[in-house]
Amino acid sequence: MTAYRTLVVVFALLFMGIGIALVVVTAVQGGAGFGYLMGTLFFALGVGRLYLVRRRR
Repeated sequence: MTAYRTLVVVFALLFMGIGIALVVVTAVQGGAGFGYLMGTLFFALGVGRLYLVRRRR
């Protein structure tokens, strides 16, 4: 079960990194709101997953 939790944390951090990257790339390119929205949603997905895995301990 510890391998599962470790992988969940890794994927959550990966999603958070993707979210930050989307927001940064959108800001650099002067993009529209869709990039900001998707970046925020990816980041929130990662944070939510970390919250749930920490709560279950």
